[in-house]
Amino acid sequence: MPDLFATDGPRVTDTTTTTGTDFVEPGRCNGLGTWRDWLDVLDGTGCAHFGPDPSSTAERVDDTVRLTHDACWTDGSPVTGLPADQVRRRVADAQQDFQDLQDFLGLAGARAEQHPPAPAAPVTAALALALDLESSP
Repeated sequence: MPDLFATDGPRVTDTTTTTGTDFVEPGRCNGLGTWRDWLDVLDGTGCAHFGPDPSSTAERVDDTVRLTHDACWTDGSPVTGLPADQVRRRVADAQQDFQDLQDFLGLAGARAEQHPPAPAAPVTAALALALDLESSP
C-alpha cells in the first residue's frame, strides 16, 4: 500500500481549561516522524503545521512555543503556550523513541532475511514507510 502510515504522533491537550482543547492530535499529518517538525519550531523556521482540519500550528515566540488550534479561523481559535525548554525535552524523548524504532527496523530486516522465501527488502521497506523511517541497507 503506497499510503501506509503510522498515526502515533504526539498529542498536545490544554488541561488547564474545562474544554480540554486538543491542539495537536495524532493523525496522518502528525505521525511518528513529526519530531523533526518540532525541531523546526525550536531551531529552524520557527513554525510547523499539523493537519488540514483543524489546521493546528506551532510557532516559536521567544522562549515559548505558541500553539493555535486552527490557524484557518480568522478570529477566536484557542491559543496556548508551552515553555520551549519543556517542548525540547519532549522532542528529545521522541527522538529516542524514533531511534528505538530504527533499531527495531534493522532487527526486523535481519529476521526477514533469515526466513526464505520471505522477500526481506520489500518487507523492510514497507515497515520503514509505515513507521516513517528510512530502511536499513
